[in-house]
Amino acid sequence: MATDPHMVFLGFGKYARADKIFALEPIRGEDRGDGRRTQVWVEGIGSPIVASRTERTILGDMGQERAADPAILEEALELAERLARAAEMGRVDLGDLGRRARHLLESATAAGAARVDDHADQPRLL
Repeated sequence: MATDPHMVFLGFGKYARADKIFALEPIRGEDRGDGRRTQVWVEGIGSPIVASRTERTILGDMGQERAADPAILEEALELAERLARAAEMGRVDLGDLGRRARHLLESATAAGAARVDDHADQPRLL
C-alpha cells in the first residue's frame, strides 16, 4: 500500500494508518446517510470503522488513486460479497482468498500494474 505510513482521515475525528487499511466498502441503502458512507476494515480491529468519507476519497488519501478505477472497485466489491457469502456458509478458502486479494491489490497499485498487464490474457479471478 502506502510506502511511507501515514494517517488517513476517516471523518468525525477518526484516523487510521494507510498501511493498515485492508478493505473499504461503500454503505448502501437505508444504512447510508447521517455521515455514514464507507465501512473501513483496519488490521487488528475486529469490526469495520464507519467513515463519513467516500471510499474514493479515502483511497486517494492512501495514495491509491488508480484503485478508484470503477472496474477495480467493482472487482473489489465482488470479492467482498463473495467472501461474506462464503464466511456465512462456513466455507472460506484462505489460500484462494489470499491469491485473489493479492491480484486485486496488484491491479490497484502502480507497481503492480505492469505485472497485471503482463497477465491481461488470463481470466478474471471472480
